[in-house]
Amino acid sequence: MKRKLIGAGAGLLVLLGLSLFLLWGFRNPVINSMAERKILAMKERYGLDIHYDYLEFTKTGRILFGGLSVVPEQRDTLLTIHSAEITPGLWQLLRGNLEIRRISMEQPELRFVKKGTQANYDFMFLGDRTSRPETSRPDKSSAEYDRRAGLLLKTIFRLLPSEGKLTRLRISEKKDNNSVSLYIPEFRIKDRHFQSHIQFVEDGKEQHWQTSGEIDPSEHLLSLHIQAPDVAVPYLKRRLGAEIHFDELMLSFIQKDGSPMQLQGKAEVRGLSLFHHRLSPEVINLNHGEVDFHLNIGSQSIELDSCSTVRFNQLQLNPYLKLESPGHLTAKLHKSWFPASELFSSLPQGLFEHLEGIRVDGQLAYDFLLDADLALPDSLKFHSDLLARDFRIIQYGNTNLSKMSSEFEYTAYENGIPVRTFPVGPSWEHFLPLDSIPLVMQTAVLQSEDGGFFYHQGFLPDAIQEAMAYDLKKRRFARGGSTISMQLVKNVFLNRNKNIARKLEEALIVWLIETNRLTSKARMFEVYLNIAEWGPMVYGIREAADFYFSKRPSQLTLEECIYLASIIPKPKHFMTSFTNSGQLRESQENHFRIVAGRIAAKGVISEEAAKNVDISRVQLKGKAAGYFTDSLSVPRENPLTPQ
Repeated sequence: MKRKLIGAGAGLLVLLGLSLFLLWGFRNPVINSMAERKILAMKERYGLDIHYDYLEFTKTGRILFGGLSVVPEQRDTLLTIHSAEITPGLWQLLRGNLEIRRISMEQPELRFVKKGTQANYDFMFLGDRTSRPETSRPDKSSAEYDRRAGLLLKTIFRLLPSEGKLTRLRISEKKDNNSVSLYIPEFRIKDRHFQSHIQFVEDGKEQHWQTSGEIDPSEHLLSLHIQAPDVAVPYLKRRLGAEIHFDELMLSFIQKDGSPMQLQGKAEVRGLSLFHHRLSPEVINLNHGEVDFHLNIGSQSIELDSCSTVRFNQLQLNPYLKLESPGHLTAKLHKSWFPASELFSSLPQGLFEHLEGIRVDGQLAYDFLLDADLALPDSLKFHSDLLARDFRIIQYGNTNLSKMSSEFEYTAYENGIPVRTFPVGPSWEHFLPLDSIPLVMQTAVLQSEDGGFFYHQGFLPDAIQEAMAYDLKKRRFARGGSTISMQLVKNVFLNRNKNIARKLEEALIVWLIETNRLTSKARMFEVYLNIAEWGPMVYGIREAADFYFSKRPSQLTLEECIYLASIIPKPKHFMTSFTNSGQLRESQENHFRIVAGRIAAKGVISEEAAKNVDISRVQLKGKAAGYFTDSLSVPRENPLTPQ
């Protein structure tokens, strides 16, 4: 039996040796046959016309080919290669797969062209056309993040060799009148380490990058280092209207086995600056930042694990992010007690203009949660809480944050243009101290705008959450859940541009003022009532009482107080509240009764007075009455409106 097994084994070895000998002897016909089968399959599946001038398998195990071109059906040429010499992995080649160990390539050129709605790279997204109906479209319900990422990495690790050289490599993209091109005179890779010089041109603007790195297919490891003065990230300005620049970028990661797919690595950037009008009207400078990341990529989700670490300047964070298809974002952050100076010395330049140079002492802690689903906006959850311990401001930055505590000059703007400047204090003839403003008027404003003003610390989390859900529905900044504190900071300290930078700086300044009691609540409310816009070039309660009713504030009736409070959000639209005859519309009655009830609940008026509120008692006089006979009004939203 043993002899028979030995004999059978020997026979198999002889047969295998003979097969390899015959295969080697006919290697060129075999490889050309394999190539033709692959070309035919690619043509049937993706509509690609692939041509080459010659293809040869040498005795030393190298594949030589030249004159290669890849042309998608009825499209511009996608790829051309003048000549190439490849040393493949033989066992992978016998199995029908190409794994490159060494490569030398001359004049490879990859061209992406899009004209109108047609592109020569459509097939990459449409997939195998032999397995889909002619009228089908890509399935957007299945994100397949893991499959796509795995395919990309597998292609990179298989086709990038441990040894090789690419000469005069060109990659270009053209879409209508826009173009981008990348030219590498020589790309060398030796012992898995590579380096090259890259010339990058986008719409006529030229850049030069120095790159180096390492690739190790056996360990699934890739690292990249890009260095150049003021590198501009391509495509962003054209596609998103954004600009990102940096001086140095380092990225390295390793792919771990398992499900979901895991990527662990580090990214570091120096000299980073970015600009987008929705972020800030100024360029934001982040200087130095780095991320140690742990990414989990599943079929329908991409997750940044909370063991990841983000550092920028002196601040270190451990965020958690998860994006689930088709549009569900979860973000969490917990930062236990840390020196407050780490936060304020790390604020990006250009993002917090008024706080630049501020010095603080004490400790902070922070908790954040955002859970938003595009399909279910009303389910949005939001929480943000910055806590302080022994916190104090040692030195203000560019702006004196306590300036509202005493008389200061206020400038009103219309469409970003200053239209009026006046002091908020006794030197202004129209200024009224808080104790000179009727309590009914004060309460009406509070109940209409911010009922908890004297009790909260500058923010109403529930109102902010509702506003974010509303904005998500509208896909724009439509509502902001602002408190009186936030409206004051926006108008007294900040510009009127609606962008993320303004909202972030607004929130931080409000927190500083409220937490440190830089201005008392009473003084803040006094300022609010004296600078609020109540009509065309009408500022403050004293001017408002005169403009609408030819009265002093102390002479206002309950109904007149409720009316003035009701138009603060849109004072120049006051005419829409009236009929052509100058009478308040009946639709206003319910609002008047609700606010009157709230004033009565505060003990400011009697229940009987609230029940007897009568909108017919609101009779416009003075200049406001004249707006029913002329067209002087140009409707505009109040800058003190919550946004």
